[in-house]
Amino acid sequence: MSDVWKPHVTVAAVVERGGRFLFVEENTRTGLRINQPAGHLEAGESFLDAVARETLEESAFDFVPTALLGMYLMPTGSSAKDITYLRVAFTGELGAFHADRALDPDIVRTLWLTRDEIAEQRERLRSPLVLQCVDDYLAGQRGALDLVSYTVLKS
Repeated sequence: MSDVWKPHVTVAAVVERGGRFLFVEENTRTGLRINQPAGHLEAGESFLDAVARETLEESAFDFVPTALLGMYLMPTGSSAKDITYLRVAFTGELGAFHADRALDPDIVRTLWLTRDEIAEQRERLRSPLVLQCVDDYLAGQRGALDLVSYTVLKS
């Protein structure tokens, strides 16, 4: 078996309303953590479809991405056997809230927190990228969605 390096690709939604950001509180193998609505890209799925799906599954809100916030590479070690996460974060608009929709089983609840409130809970963040994404959003970092493409090769 080869030691081919393959990053774990995730997407995240950074949503702000009135100075507060949408977060989810979730059960993880390391305890109760705070994260943006986020999750893994699935086979055959575009980044935009993935972030809309994850936001709906974790918060019960429809989500329409309007800008690429950033791409973040976070290695957990230095060998090919260590996990490296590639997070593709988007900002956008929330649509309908589906009050009767069950959230993913690991999601405990949604939260609306300010930047300072989330920074005060730094030890509970799913990763350092959670706060970095908020800070990048507040700094005005945005990229056009046409920077992100999904191409299917035809044989």
